[in-house]
Amino acid sequence: MKTRIFTLGLTVLLFGIGTFAQSDSAAKKAADKVKDASQPKIYKANPDDVKSIDSILKAVYNVISGDLGVKRNWDRMRSLFHKEGRLMPTGTNPNTGITGTVAITVDDYIKRSGPYLVKNGFHEVEVARKVERFGNIAHVFSTYEARNKLSDEKPFMRGINSFQLLNDGTRWWVISIYWQQEGKDNPIPAKYLKN
Repeated sequence: MKTRIFTLGLTVLLFGIGTFAQSDSAAKKAADKVKDASQPKIYKANPDDVKSIDSILKAVYNVISGDLGVKRNWDRMRSLFHKEGRLMPTGTNPNTGITGTVAITVDDYIKRSGPYLVKNGFHEVEVARKVERFGNIAHVFSTYEARNKLSDEKPFMRGINSFQLLNDGTRWWVISIYWQQEGKDNPIPAKYLKN
């Protein structure tokens, strides 16, 4: 027991001496590094992108869309999302028939989908929208069509993006986008194909 107390006392003493030996600026720099590592980076949004529900939806569609070989502005994408924002694709397992989802961060989305979007070209265009709003929160069902090139006659995919949005009093944030593609057994209802 005496050995344990002695070791603890020696550790505290050595730690204290090391701390006093540091200059104030070195200690501040070390503390700032720890603080920076624990805080997510804040990406400044273009005020025009986040001033309304319409503008933030248009910004999301714009930032993920582009021709083959065109890099996306991922910092712009990050600036639209709340720090806790998530993207949640759904899909049906062809073997089990069970539909599920996974919640991913914006950076996960960029890592998973970014290379595909650039390699193949991808344009997602909103064709209809239903908005429900209460106070500072909004839910938007946004029906989309996807093409590799805008000039493609027919979309290769359609679906609905379910946006959850927050207005913090100064701007709109994307809290989540939860989506499902249309399938032959799950066509988009007519009410979600018109505004």
